[in-house]
Amino acid sequence: NRMPKEKKRRVHSRNANKLGKHQGFELKKTYGQHLLKNPLIVQTIVDKASIRASDVVLEIGPGTGNLTLKLLDVCKKVIAVEYDPRMVVELQKRIQGLETSHKLNLIHSDFLKVETPKFDVCVANIPYQISSPLLMKLLAHRLHFRYAVIMFQREFAMRLVAKPGDELYCRLSINTQLLAKVDHLLAEAVHIATVEGAVGALEKSSRPILSPPAPVGKNNFRPPPKVDSSVVRIEPKNPQPQINFLEWDGLVRLCFQRKHKMLRAIFKQKSVLKLLEANTATVNALVNADPSSVLLREENADMLIEEREVTTSVRAEAEQDNDATMEMDESSRTIKDKVMAVLEKTGFAETRAAKMGIADFLTLLLAFNEADIHFS
Repeated sequence: NRMPKEKKRRVHSRNANKLGKHQGFELKKTYGQHLLKNPLIVQTIVDKASIRASDVVLEIGPGTGNLTLKLLDVCKKVIAVEYDPRMVVELQKRIQGLETSHKLNLIHSDFLKVETPKFDVCVANIPYQISSPLLMKLLAHRLHFRYAVIMFQREFAMRLVAKPGDELYCRLSINTQLLAKVDHLLAEAVHIATVEGAVGALEKSSRPILSPPAPVGKNNFRPPPKVDSSVVRIEPKNPQPQINFLEWDGLVRLCFQRKHKMLRAIFKQKSVLKLLEANTATVNALVNADPSSVLLREENADMLIEEREVTTSVRAEAEQDNDATMEMDESSRTIKDKVMAVLEKTGFAETRAAKMGIADFLTLLLAFNEADIHFS
């Protein structure tokens, strides 16, 4: 009777591991815990991060330390921020007795709530549900860092690097690329030789091309997530663009609500015209009262990455607009004329946000502001 029981226990243990059990405790889905278990991928990430011996590295969500231990070998110091107390204990046990243990500063806290420490490079396999606010916090960090190397959910990563015209190009794409250079880290050059018989092989030499970004398969994690992942390198622009970030995000958010719709159609909506009229009145009042108050708003990059839409009331009103028959008062007619004049002057009246790049939106924002039309 013992043998079947032993076998049954082994099967149960194996199934439990698939469900996310790790060394006596269960990994929590609410924390988004998916430990990167493939040592080859861990080492590749560290190698491609090009960390210097003098670097202070920030790691968010170190878990049990698979990545942490590799980082400790190549840098001056690792600041690891971990929310789960069980993981804190596991990592403390794992580094005991190591020669590099003195390099680790382990902080038990929620990264989104703790003050961001000074660091040179960020390397992390993060919980995917905090991707947007985490990225927002890093890019809003006022102490300059060289770059971040982060594992994201694959679709999120593809949105970060998407270009105008791509299916996944969105507000997240353009806001991130406004503040940083973003690249897939695991996309590598591959040499392809074109062979067309013996003569063709001699005449045509191998040429390097870029392969599609390599996904990190779900089976490289424990427990496996539902989707593949990608590693992205984010290098903040230095200096940052000198624009009013809230104005920028107000324009971009408005245009990307219907990214395949012509700008002329978007800006003719009654709800949009009312919003612009109210914003412009508020900005003018602030400037008249205290000119520095508007400049202070430029220091807030909080809204750039956050996937937020306009209020439900404005959105519902936009759906009910009938541009052919809508009645507007004199002030609304004035703002509409000004808006349409800007669109015609810049040549963007029949352009769609899905096809517009950073330079296009900067040109449009400048033209709107020169016409005393504001978006925040």
